[in-house]
Amino acid sequence: MRVAIVGAGLAGLAAAVDLVDAGHAVDLYEARPFIGGKVGSWEDPDGNHVEMGLHVFFFNYANLFALMRKVGAIDNLLPKDHTHLFVNRGGDLRSLDFRFALGAPFNGLKAFFTTPQLNWIDKLRNALALGTSPIVRGLVDYEGAMSTIRALDAVSFQQWFLSHGGSLQSIQRMWNPVAYALGFIDCEAISARCMLTIFMMFAARTEASKLNLLKGSPHRWLTAPILDYIQARGARLHLRHRVREVHFRDDEAPVVTGLSLGTPEGDVMVEADCYLAACDVPGIQRLLPEAWRRFPQFDDIYKLEAVPVATVQLRYDGWVTELGNDPIHEAARRDLRSPVGLDNLLYTADADFSCFADLALASPEDYRREGLGSLLQCVLTPGDPWISKSVETIVSHTDAQVRELFPSSLSLKLVWSNVVKLAQSLYREAPGMEPYRPDQCTPVSNFFLAGSYTRQDYIDSMEGATMSGHLAAAAILHQPAMLATNQAVA
Repeated sequence: MRVAIVGAGLAGLAAAVDLVDAGHAVDLYEARPFIGGKVGSWEDPDGNHVEMGLHVFFFNYANLFALMRKVGAIDNLLPKDHTHLFVNRGGDLRSLDFRFALGAPFNGLKAFFTTPQLNWIDKLRNALALGTSPIVRGLVDYEGAMSTIRALDAVSFQQWFLSHGGSLQSIQRMWNPVAYALGFIDCEAISARCMLTIFMMFAARTEASKLNLLKGSPHRWLTAPILDYIQARGARLHLRHRVREVHFRDDEAPVVTGLSLGTPEGDVMVEADCYLAACDVPGIQRLLPEAWRRFPQFDDIYKLEAVPVATVQLRYDGWVTELGNDPIHEAARRDLRSPVGLDNLLYTADADFSCFADLALASPEDYRREGLGSLLQCVLTPGDPWISKSVETIVSHTDAQVRELFPSSLSLKLVWSNVVKLAQSLYREAPGMEPYRPDQCTPVSNFFLAGSYTRQDYIDSMEGATMSGHLAAAAILHQPAMLATNQAVA
């Protein structure tokens, strides 16, 4: 069987792995000049590695980790301390510390009860809300708890949290940054199903909330090993191949007959036995023939929206996250031979970037450069106000907020910057959107869907994309999907 996959992001790559393993011929058609989709990255002419966003690998990404192990990429992850760090204005560092000998779920309870990010009243109200949530049931009945969580899609997390005794201060100081980091929208805009799914998966195992970053750029350390694996088994990659039209026999049960693609060498027509659209929301909305909207599954896709985001990279001539103003700290901050600072994912409630990291520390293989210091990668959320603004405005604003968070860095010089704007990124996981997420099988018998927006239990994420690719491949092969279970993958 020959399968044509449109889109070489994680969903398409994961599906390709399963299909070549089953002995089938696979062609991947990617419109961009690089693979990876929302996990894409590239190197500019000056040797700077640029990413579409900040990518964090939690230990509950069981399917992604299994895929990375299969293709020989699992050792490309760098584990970080089991703490979620919050940086408040003025260099005030607080933590959500999950390190605890008793393990799950007690490590989570301990983290929430002891975090200095909240006062004691907010900690108690936070505990009350989460203690009366389906997460408690999930400790003994995971599927039963998930069934309850799925039914909470119609309300926002903020609405649910406040109605269960949680405080608005907890939302503003802790949960909004987390929601922005994971879904690019705040707790008032994100569904309770989405946030509680995350909590559920984090609570299930001790290590689930522990995180990793890649050694360096995703195109070297994540997607390249997957591509090598499938190409060694006969798969072919076609870059700069954009689908112009889906051809189909239009009768009571439509069947795709081919794809017209624009390529650097001109337009071509390709044919296959099965076709998999492994796109994001705007991509699939552009791809689907108008005539197919008579099918509710396809028409529902147009009810989904994507959220904008801007990712900013800032390079300095010293180590930004080395705190302290005394001469010893200042000397360390200026010593470019010895990297120092916060080597972890960082959250903040006091800037327009909800999460960020110093990649020169956290992902040093590609992002640390001799004679230079910190490379902060900051994700501006919500992205709506920034898409229309100039790169210069965005850089200046972000740099100013960095120095408000880290006043000890005021003397450092910004030496390089870059901005990547995505007007449409993750799908908006707003209340009431879950029913519109499509299955991987469609009313067109040889046309399938993948992508993290499609129906699977996780959020729009690398894990969700990987799961969707496995589900789509299983549908093509008429086999049950063999998904990895929700567990830490050490």
